[in-house]
Amino acid sequence: MPSSPSPALPCVRVLATGGTIAGAQTGGSRGYQAGAFSIDALVAAVPQLATLAQLEVEQVAAIGSQDMDEAVWRRLAERTAAALADPAVHGVVITHGTDTMEETGYFLNLVVRSEKPVVLVGAMRPATEISADGPMNLYNAVAVAAHPAARARGVLIVANDEIHFAREVAKTNTTQLGTFKSTQRGLAGLVNAGRLHLYAPPARRHTAESEFILGPDTVLPRVSIVYAYAGMGRELIDAAVQSGAHGLVVAGVGDGNLPATALAACADAVRRGVAVVRSSRTGGGVVERDIEIDDDRLGLIVAEELNPQKARVLLMLGLTRTADPRALQEMFFSY
Repeated sequence: MPSSPSPALPCVRVLATGGTIAGAQTGGSRGYQAGAFSIDALVAAVPQLATLAQLEVEQVAAIGSQDMDEAVWRRLAERTAAALADPAVHGVVITHGTDTMEETGYFLNLVVRSEKPVVLVGAMRPATEISADGPMNLYNAVAVAAHPAARARGVLIVANDEIHFAREVAKTNTTQLGTFKSTQRGLAGLVNAGRLHLYAPPARRHTAESEFILGPDTVLPRVSIVYAYAGMGRELIDAAVQSGAHGLVVAGVGDGNLPATALAACADAVRRGVAVVRSSRTGGGVVERDIEIDDDRLGLIVAEELNPQKARVLLMLGLTRTADPRALQEMFFSY
């Protein structure tokens, strides 16, 4: 039996949501069930965690992150805030599937009002796979959450010995361990078997400096994403508006561009009171205002560096405060 951790060790709350890190293969095949193992089982499989921190664990959900939704986001935000409000808790680790981890991380980055570390962690291989990556990822995530230098850096994501800012990271590969990349502003740091090497702090507003408050009566507006392509018409944009979207993010080509017919549909949507954000499907770069499209005249918003899925998160929260495109644009400049 491992010895009990020293009372001097920091306390880290671990919130579990399932994902591949808790996945179990079925019938000896490549297929697996996400979220099959409890957080107690994951922690028990890495006894070395007892050398890093005193752990408190809580099972918030047991799903694959393709099924992550706003209800679980709200629950996670509530449980994270409650943990961080406890003076005895040094930081929070959230186990999560990789498919939508960047969205959950960015959501928490905007609504968690604390400087204490919040670290998301997952795995690309299920727990029963050969060379499963989950145990080391979890060990490193706890090491980051327990470290004093991780404070005031916003929500972080740990995977494959790398530390990423939730705002910057994106999943870029379907199966490889090195799927997470932060191509715009770079890594937050590295973590080698629990030893941290932190780089520059984040450049945009987050967590304790965020203006967004997720109260019990806060309603998150419906925001849809439409993917642009050669020959795109207006049908998908019109369908999103007609189905009740309050906001729309277009994953445009190049610098967030879209064909004239689709652009006309966006302008019509703005006139109907729908907030429209131009993002890019390219996976990198900055979507600039008023280059090939007259955003000022049309009342459009540009996503700056945010990819479509993160632009959706910010627009949802922004619409809880204002519907003014100019004010929403300032949020995209700030966060």
